[in-house]
Amino acid sequence: MVAGERRGRASPLAWCRGWSLWRLPRAVLAYVLGVEVVAVVAVAAVAGSTPVTGRHWGWFAVLAGAAVVHFEAARGLERVREVAAEGSPYAHPQSIWLFAGVLVLPPPLVAALVAVSYGYGWLRIYRRSPLHRKVFSAATVVLGCWSAGAILLVAHPDRALPHAAQLTGPVDLGALVAAGVAYWLVNLALVVGAILLSTPARPGRDVLGPLSQQLVIAASIGLGTGLAVVLVTAPWVVPVLVVTMLGMHLGLLLPVYRTAARVDGKTGTLTSVAWSERAAAELTRAAATGAPLAVLLLDLDHFSAINNTRGHLAGDHALRAVAAELRRQVRDHDLVGRWGGEEFVVLLPGADPDAARQVAERIRAAVRAPLTDVPATGGVGDAMRVTASLGVAAYPVHGATVDELLLAADTALYRAKNNGRDRVETAPVG
Repeated sequence: MVAGERRGRASPLAWCRGWSLWRLPRAVLAYVLGVEVVAVVAVAAVAGSTPVTGRHWGWFAVLAGAAVVHFEAARGLERVREVAAEGSPYAHPQSIWLFAGVLVLPPPLVAALVAVSYGYGWLRIYRRSPLHRKVFSAATVVLGCWSAGAILLVAHPDRALPHAAQLTGPVDLGALVAAGVAYWLVNLALVVGAILLSTPARPGRDVLGPLSQQLVIAASIGLGTGLAVVLVTAPWVVPVLVVTMLGMHLGLLLPVYRTAARVDGKTGTLTSVAWSERAAAELTRAAATGAPLAVLLLDLDHFSAINNTRGHLAGDHALRAVAAELRRQVRDHDLVGRWGGEEFVVLLPGADPDAARQVAERIRAAVRAPLTDVPATGGVGDAMRVTASLGVAAYPVHGATVDELLLAADTALYRAKNNGRDRVETAPVG
């Protein structure tokens, strides 16, 4: 019985070998491990530069406790937002407490605060995400904190006082702004570097993510600065300030979370529900103005074969690449959504059947371009080619409602499939 139990348990070495980290492409793996090693070295290099006092431990306890309360208050919303931000830099809302830590704590305690924040967040919210992603993200934040601290140290060489106690004039304000920019830029650059190595075919605007994510970071840095100053000068006000910050932060982010819930996490396109809602509004506008409107339904040919032969990472890579190509080939006000699985749907306001077919043909040709740097079992495989079949339907000739247009486009799509795939078909009239 005991022997059987021992055989059933995985050894620590086998457990480590099973980490998804080792399945990353070699270049990405080297980059991730390199960033983490640099973060450890950076912390070790300044570990003894500032003595840790009881006052520092008190500030650390306040900030760590606030971080935990913040996570608990935003658990449900954070799950939605992180999924929607998949594949782009994720604005960690904990920057309030982390940047405050830069201003009041010695470097070792700042690193410990980052570890508490990311560790607790992974345990309570992000368990579905691979652990190596959170470790890498924590390392980028540590380096951002280290860079900000280095800038502040130039302005405030007196290590006996926290930086927050030395903000007395315009020069200090300039140093504070520079530190905030360094905190933001180092973290962003390192994360974007990892994303570009993983998916080099993605357009830059998709990799950077929406502006709202960066505004969250800017607001968090500002709030963290205020918290640090109060923590040093009037600590008895901190509980009131923490509650106020939590309320303001969650209230300001709620619209962002709601928007995030409408975006497909894997491709960055609209979800089917969000697309349908906006398509219905566009159709109402078209009916009122008499303007044409068209719907394209796209399905990747033999997509299951990609997953079966190259693995799901390759399939996900193909989905993201096709989604990016769709956005490149249409106008900014056109609506691109993921309909489900390997199907995408596009709404073209103002497009008649002929114009819509031209767009569909352009998309079909663009999708056929070989995909490079495709993940495969054991590393990056050879270039991969995918093709797509498209169905076209237009208002009002093929339907008067979104459902009717989708049904007509679906009929045309199946005709394209039956006629050999990698082609465009327009729905019949009547």
